[in-house]
Amino acid sequence: MKSEKNLNLEKEIKELQLLAESLVNYGQSLGADEVEVAVATGKEFSVNVRQQSIEDLTEANFRYLSLKVIKDRRVASASSSDLSIETLKDLMKKTLKRAELSNPDECAGLPDSVEPYVDPASLNLYDPQIAHLEPKEKIKLAFETEKIALADPRITNSHGASFGTTEGAFILVNSRGFSGFYKATSCGLSVGIQAGDTDHRVEDGWFSSRRFFSELDPPEAVAKKAIERTVRLLNPRKIKTQQVPVVFEPPQTAWLLGFLFTCIAGTSIYHRASFLVDKLGEKIADPRVTVIDDGLMPGRLGTRPFDSEGVPTRKTMVIEAGVLKNYLCNSYAARKLKLASTGNAEGAGVGPNNFYLVPGEVSPDEIIASMDRGLILVKTIGHGLNPVTGDISRGAFGLWVEKGEIVYPVSEITISGNLGEILNNIELIGSNLQFEAAICGPTIKVAELTVAGE
Repeated sequence: MKSEKNLNLEKEIKELQLLAESLVNYGQSLGADEVEVAVATGKEFSVNVRQQSIEDLTEANFRYLSLKVIKDRRVASASSSDLSIETLKDLMKKTLKRAELSNPDECAGLPDSVEPYVDPASLNLYDPQIAHLEPKEKIKLAFETEKIALADPRITNSHGASFGTTEGAFILVNSRGFSGFYKATSCGLSVGIQAGDTDHRVEDGWFSSRRFFSELDPPEAVAKKAIERTVRLLNPRKIKTQQVPVVFEPPQTAWLLGFLFTCIAGTSIYHRASFLVDKLGEKIADPRVTVIDDGLMPGRLGTRPFDSEGVPTRKTMVIEAGVLKNYLCNSYAARKLKLASTGNAEGAGVGPNNFYLVPGEVSPDEIIASMDRGLILVKTIGHGLNPVTGDISRGAFGLWVEKGEIVYPVSEITISGNLGEILNNIELIGSNLQFEAAICGPTIKVAELTVAGE
């Protein structure tokens, strides 16, 4: 039996889908060549707790509509949170007038063909339990997480704990005959803490995020992981500048992959703002490296049946055994590059679905044991990423390893290298892949990077 809340959401989705369809027809009746209407509706909740007091709390419904019209290859877009038909018809008229004033673009247009997409229900994106969680239960989770973290005598301060949920639906209709929707939920729990006294303070934290509440790590697990990650940084030492092997923990592998995503996004490629321009079919990484973008993994945070243009998502091999196989494109980037869309449209740009490094068979402990001396990269700060060259330079914190054992934490260091060289120098890939976000990866070991210290 479906609950009243779920039945109400389904009724709302049908009404909004009919509204979007009527608006597409209206835009065409005004003379638009192509029309796209997208609607997002749902609820969001977030609470931030610090020192066992609520710092802020948000509980809100959201509903907004965006439309795109194309006339003679001229494009204009608009959006509104007022969904009355009078307002939307007026918005359509004004948007079409703006389109007529813009410059034509041969690559503009809706996707050339919209294939049938997978049934959203088969992707397991919606957790009805989230709709039934009471606010007091959600607030309690944040309080409990911070309370457990602060109970450890080594923890001296808190940046706060947060819990949040979203539930809603995305509806898309266009003049090429596409009319679809999907429902989705997500939830997340996190805490940030400090250890040490005023002059020797260190900080870190941890989080868990999932589509299903039952799969979320409990407060005890999140707090204990945050404590463990924070206290291991106490009493750091400085080291001399040297070139050594570097182990990337999963959060650091994720930011490295985030940088890789920027470099293989079709928008970066057609702007020629990436060191991977004109590299399709070439070896760009160690043969151990396979990177996939997959929008069809049931229950994952990056999963969706179709992208923001209605193009079905799919499993795309980005790097296969070290060879660059595909750039990730929306329909505009695809036309610019004379390729096909990969189902990665996100808003007006290109975004990841589930973008991940395929795990290996080695445990993180075995990776660390393989190092005679080197650095475990725990976190980085600053920017220092140049997609045009692939160069990386970031402030960092880590753990120093001697003869396969962690001997002390290190701080006041900078790691520098080049993404192309890093990809080619990955020696070991861990087995510990966890899908905590749309972009993720396991522990990896890179043969050599420059670690700048004293």
